[in-house]
Amino acid sequence: MSLLNLSGDFLKKIQVVDWGYTEASAPITYGHYETWTKSGLAGGLQYLTDHRKDLRKDLKEVFPEFSSALVFLFEYASEKKRLQKIDPPIKIASYVTGFDGMDYHHWIREKLDIISLKLSEEISGLKTFYSIDAQPVLERDLAYRAGLGWFGKNSMLISKKHGSYFIIGTLLLNQKLPLPTKLSVEPDHCGNCTACIDHCPTDAIVANKVVDASKCISTYTIEMFKEAEAPKGYPSKSNEVFGCDICQEVCPWNNKPLKRVEAGEEVDWVKFFERNPELILNDLEDMSNRQYRKKFKGTPLERTGRVGMIKNLNKLKS
Repeated sequence: MSLLNLSGDFLKKIQVVDWGYTEASAPITYGHYETWTKSGLAGGLQYLTDHRKDLRKDLKEVFPEFSSALVFLFEYASEKKRLQKIDPPIKIASYVTGFDGMDYHHWIREKLDIISLKLSEEISGLKTFYSIDAQPVLERDLAYRAGLGWFGKNSMLISKKHGSYFIIGTLLLNQKLPLPTKLSVEPDHCGNCTACIDHCPTDAIVANKVVDASKCISTYTIEMFKEAEAPKGYPSKSNEVFGCDICQEVCPWNNKPLKRVEAGEEVDWVKFFERNPELILNDLEDMSNRQYRKKFKGTPLERTGRVGMIKNLNKLKS
């Protein structure tokens, strides 16, 4: 894989739709992030407000040898298209099953390791540090610096060509590469559109590019593991029980990417959730916590746990 040809069949096979390169270690939007955390808008997401907050000031805090970064967009639009075709009675965010049903952290880590190995075969002395969204890195800002998109009003990174149905995965490198860096970041192409703000059932988008995590359906259905008060407006008419795609579904920039891709193939464990919510709830109540962990081991649903999922499904009845 040539450094000057990081596109092509190899990256396409691992669902990379775009990539960028940057040598800038400091995030452009750290000040906005700091203001957001001080305003209490992180809700209960302590990993965004604890000691790791300061580590996000500069990539050299997490990888002291940093000289450059290769940033990749791993798409899951094909899974979104599959879900649209079958229109299940309850909704699980499409990224959950978009990577062969695996927890995307593990799936993307494997792909980044393969890319790193190939690069190391070409570049003597190369060291890499992988980053997805579990590391203390402002990954959307990093992709922004690499010229891969802009921040939408829902605060997500949006690509002019690929919309927002992707996960960002990055390799931090100890060397600069013979690759061009973007002279300027992508301008904002949202214009006067407020579709994401208008359609959020819990009013979680409280200002342009500002989300109140305590009102976000994804926070409630994924991060709240036990019984907790739901944000006003939840459940929505589309019955989200793990994550939420609403602000992406109404985004005009996602229309063309969905038309270009083929619908993905269903993974086995997903069939469990593509049924009547009452049947799912009954099965979960008959299941032990251990049985739940075993059934959904290695998937994103392992994080919420059986009790958290029962909490979400019970809200659909209330």
